[in-house]
Amino acid sequence: MHKYSLQQCVDIAIQNNPDVKNAEFKMQSNDVNAQQAKAIAIPALSANITHGINQGKSINPYTNAYLDQQINTAQYNLSAGVVLWNGSSIQNNIKQNNLNFEAGKKDLEQAKNDLTINVILAYLQVLSNSDQLKLAIQQAAVSKKQVERLEFLNKDGAIAPATLYDQKGQFGNDELNVIATKNALETAKLALFQLMNIPYSSDMQLEQINKDALTKYNSSVEEIYTQASQQLALVKAAELRKKSAAKAVDVAKGQSLPTLSLNGNLGTNYSNAATTLQYINTTDVVTSNYVLINNAKTMVYAPKDNYNTEKISYGNQWKNNLNSYIGLGLQIPIFNAARLRSLVKLAKINERQINVQSQTINIRLRQSIEQAYINMNTAYERFLLLNQQVKDYTESFRAATIKFEAGAITSVDYIIAKNNADRANINLIASKYDYILKTKILDYYQGKNLF
Repeated sequence: MHKYSLQQCVDIAIQNNPDVKNAEFKMQSNDVNAQQAKAIAIPALSANITHGINQGKSINPYTNAYLDQQINTAQYNLSAGVVLWNGSSIQNNIKQNNLNFEAGKKDLEQAKNDLTINVILAYLQVLSNSDQLKLAIQQAAVSKKQVERLEFLNKDGAIAPATLYDQKGQFGNDELNVIATKNALETAKLALFQLMNIPYSSDMQLEQINKDALTKYNSSVEEIYTQASQQLALVKAAELRKKSAAKAVDVAKGQSLPTLSLNGNLGTNYSNAATTLQYINTTDVVTSNYVLINNAKTMVYAPKDNYNTEKISYGNQWKNNLNSYIGLGLQIPIFNAARLRSLVKLAKINERQINVQSQTINIRLRQSIEQAYINMNTAYERFLLLNQQVKDYTESFRAATIKFEAGAITSVDYIIAKNNADRANINLIASKYDYILKTKILDYYQGKNLF
């Protein structure tokens, strides 16, 4: 048998609840988007490597001359680019996504808070039904003792048989009430288990909460609303989304302005057809020209440099073919089928819609607080009246018991007095936990510790 505290129930529910997990996933997605928005402002760097084989007639990439042979080629490029200015669209997009991320964190906090309130409600319902079950068992025990006493008297003929049967009927009603209360208790446990998202167990035990003398809540509606508007995650998320929507308008406006960018490139290439001439020596060779010497033709010799053709090595080509480029680019949007203008209009519409949603959240928050405050006051007044009623009916039942056992009143009068006392005690237990819940709701609105 495991005994759970309220803190443990809340922690388990938050850990296992799918709505909380979905809110966390959404927050993580917003975080990724925020990081991506920042990355756009960082220069882009890319590398390109291409190796190829050309067959047949093709251009020698080294000399740009036509060759009819197989050529192995390679190109290497390193490119970089960065946007220097685009109407601050990138900076505003970073701010917008950061605001969305912060709003996502508040949504996660709100999901946890909503679940916490539901767990507290279910927890208090289990405690209430548990106390009511103990009371129902005690009430049935009182009826059973009376039945046993009356059976003894009936054997001696000291009472009318109807008196015994009236009391047996009351005992049966009390036992039925025990069964109904047990069912209500198990149903309340099941609801709590479902919120915690763990398998149901009838052996579940809960730690009692502080049930000292209840006092009236001492905060006013205005004080509670002021705290709620400053502390509640739901309100903070709405405010962050208002700011995000305003930045979205700035992002859309920035896209309609010119974009200034800086780009650079570094490259080299290789070809196995690349060759160079290596000097060997110089020799005299006969030309087709001649001179007349004494009317005789004498051939003219000319010097000729002799070379060997050698392939250029891979490393030398890598160094010799290096090339670089750097440039500024200015892109000016002139006409784009009114797309950018439409984006600005849509962003402004979304901003107005989110502003209305934020106003609605605050209006409904105030209305909820006002209703919760009225409910709290009603619950407290009901608790005070029932507390006094229990005292009155308890005294009435005590006196009726004495008279009944002395034969001064009928069994009907006794049963009426008992039922009044039993009903008042049960209502008091329910009203006590109801008032505790109402105060917890008001604490929640103010961001106070709920347990």
